[in-house]
Amino acid sequence: MILFKRAKDLREHLKSQQTQGRKTGFAPTMGALHDGHISLVEASRKENDITVVSIFVNPTQFNDPSDFEKYPVTIEKDIRLLEKAGCDVLFLPSVEEIYPDGQMLTNKYELGYLESLLEGKFRPGHFQGVCQVVHRLLEIVMPANLYMGQKDYQQCMVIKKLLEITGLERSIKLQISPTLREPGGLAMSSRNVRLSTEERSAAIAIFQALDRIRTDLKPGDTTGLKEQAFSALTQQGFRVDYVEIADASTLKPCEEWNGQDRLVALAAAFLGGVRLIDNLLLN
Repeated sequence: MILFKRAKDLREHLKSQQTQGRKTGFAPTMGALHDGHISLVEASRKENDITVVSIFVNPTQFNDPSDFEKYPVTIEKDIRLLEKAGCDVLFLPSVEEIYPDGQMLTNKYELGYLESLLEGKFRPGHFQGVCQVVHRLLEIVMPANLYMGQKDYQQCMVIKKLLEITGLERSIKLQISPTLREPGGLAMSSRNVRLSTEERSAAIAIFQALDRIRTDLKPGDTTGLKEQAFSALTQQGFRVDYVEIADASTLKPCEEWNGQDRLVALAAAFLGGVRLIDNLLLN
C-alpha cells in the first residue's frame, strides 16, 4: 500500500495509472475504521484495478466543535486494517492540503429539500461541509467508482445529488454497500468506540425499534409506528432527534402508505454523549 499526504503527488500517481487503462475505486472515510469500511475496500477490489481510501476528519461538516474534537483517531490501527484488506493507496492529507484556500464554503451546493430534513434539520450546514470535502476529494482522485455505506442513507442521497449537479455523474458511479451490524443488530460506526460496554448493549434498541416498524408496517397511516418507536427509545434512556418513515427513493416523509412504494425507516438518537444514526429498508 502506498501512502500519500499531498494531493499533487496522489493525482500524478493515479493519472499515470489511469492512462494505462487501470480503473480506480475510491472510498472516502474519516478513519476509526471497522468492518463496514473494509467491506467498501473489498467491493472496490472486485470491480477496479486500484483501490484508494482517504482518511480525513473533515472540520467543515461538524456543526458541534466538541463533536469534532472527540471524533476517534486510530490511524496506526487503520493502516494495518487497510494493508490487510489489500488497499492499494491511502490518502492521508492535512486540513491545509484539502483546503489550501481556507475552510470557508465559497460555493453553495443546491441540495434542495435533502438538507432541510432529518440530519439536515438537526445538523445545519452538515451536508454543505460533506459536499465540500467529497467534491474536493473526487477532483483529486477522479475515480470510476465511489463507494459509500448505506448506514449513512441520507448522505448517500446527498452525494448522488452532488454528482448530478456537478456533472461528475457522467464519469463517476456511486456504489452503495449494505450496512454491517454487530451481534444484536447495532450498526457498525466509528462512534461506537465512544460507547461504554453497557451503552453498547443498550444501543441495539435503535435497530430493534426500526425492526419493529418493519414488522408492524401495513398500508395506511404510519404516524403510530413512528410515535411508538420514538416513545420506546425515550423510555430506554435515549434523547431522540427523530424517527421517520420515508420514501426510499426521495426521502420525503410518508404519512400514509399505499402498500407499494418502497420505504425506509430512519432514526437518530443520543445515548449518553454519543449520537447514533441508523436506518432500515422496510419492504
